[in-house]
Amino acid sequence: MNAFVLTIGLCLLPSAAAATPPTDFEVDTLKTSAGDLKITFVGHGTLMFQFAGKTIHVDPVERYADYSKMPKADLILVTHEHGDHLDKAAIAKIARKETALVLTAVCAEKMGRGTVMKNGDVKTVRGLKIEAVPAYNVVHVRKPGQPYHPKGVGNGYVITFGDQRVYVAGDTENVPEMAKLTGIDVAFLPMNLPYTMTPKMVAAAVRTIRPKIVYPYHFGKTDTGELVRLLKDDDGIEIRIRKME
Repeated sequence: MNAFVLTIGLCLLPSAAAATPPTDFEVDTLKTSAGDLKITFVGHGTLMFQFAGKTIHVDPVERYADYSKMPKADLILVTHEHGDHLDKAAIAKIARKETALVLTAVCAEKMGRGTVMKNGDVKTVRGLKIEAVPAYNVVHVRKPGQPYHPKGVGNGYVITFGDQRVYVAGDTENVPEMAKLTGIDVAFLPMNLPYTMTPKMVAAAVRTIRPKIVYPYHFGKTDTGELVRLLKDDDGIEIRIRKME
């Protein structure tokens, strides 16, 4: 029996651990061995996780939310230095003295602070295991020899929440290093041209990683239905479409 499931929906749930987001962002709640993981889909490549009393922001950017009203951060993760992922103003509005900032070397230069993680690094930050994985282009380039995202510069992150491993890929294509990822439960995969992946590339990445749940994100005007069609015969994969243009 084909276990493929597509879900498109809105689930707005308040967080007991932190303030409710100020606008109608979509929110999913996932069960883990250490309690609920709440995922807020802010927009584009911007996410917020709430888990075990902590708030984790990924690539907070002001164009997608009023960060003066967003929950303060215990941890901020930044994938790379482009303006739709690194926003000093947004970070300033959610950072506290004790907030941990994890980012790439280029981002740290721009911010003047933070804990640098390079591809392959593994650290425990605010009680969460964080793995930095490669995020780069192979096919799509600005011009010959200049990929939109060069190898070794940007990060994706695998974050472990209880028994759930969540992969936030950052801006990347379906690079060979994805074959080394194991035990991924949830994957956020970018799908817009010319900067990241086509639906066919995302489908190939899904078949490599084999996550239980896939959220296409950072997809702009790409037809998410094409990804659904490409994966319709793949068992055990749930595709969830949320507001992540």
